[in-house]
Amino acid sequence: MALPNPAPPMTRRRPSASPISVWIVEDHEEFRQSVFDMLAEADGIQCEFAYASAEALLEGLNLHFAPDVMLMDLGLPGMSGIEAIEKVKAISPATQIIVLSIHENNDRIFDAICKGATGYLLKTSRNDEIVEAIRQVRSGGAAMTPQIARRMLNMFAQLNAPRWDYQLTAREREVLRELVAGRTKEQMAGALDLSYHTVDTHLRNIYAKLHVNSRSAAIAKALTEKLIKGPSLDES
Repeated sequence: MALPNPAPPMTRRRPSASPISVWIVEDHEEFRQSVFDMLAEADGIQCEFAYASAEALLEGLNLHFAPDVMLMDLGLPGMSGIEAIEKVKAISPATQIIVLSIHENNDRIFDAICKGATGYLLKTSRNDEIVEAIRQVRSGGAAMTPQIARRMLNMFAQLNAPRWDYQLTAREREVLRELVAGRTKEQMAGALDLSYHTVDTHLRNIYAKLHVNSRSAAIAKALTEKLIKGPSLDES
């Protein structure tokens, strides 16, 4: 859904005194419209465009000013919100992205923040919380619901935990290396000449030994504690 009054060409600069420009990327039509209607009533905010897919969003970025702030769903058809965040930040690093999602698991949060999101709200957030989050990220802050902030603090606490000898086997370290490289279980099985079920067993053993319960936490611990070595890791 393209909204009225399209933004000017990207060759022109947006006036510094203009309202905070916001785009919405959300495939659920009713929710997308409700957020747009809500922002239309907010002081100092101009919601210019609302898109139902990441692909439509990227087309819009080729035609219009990149917005100050973007509200991004993660569960989009086609290209995912996580992929879209990375592409938007490559095109317009100054655009602040707030995830607005139903997902609150550690993997989603970790991936979104790592790709460049500066806020993470649940779709159950109140209207005033969404508006305040837009203003916070525009002024250089970060915006998260209390539940998400608590999860982030727990993840940082895990990163700062004392290092231990986790007694990983050589094969488990190979699987962990593939995990850090972003491989799926199927890809790990092919690269290591193992069955899918054997890879799954190794991963469960790795999680148990590292005292983590998610892919993102295992990757974070592997990187911060230098549990594996490779050209992509800092070995200094």
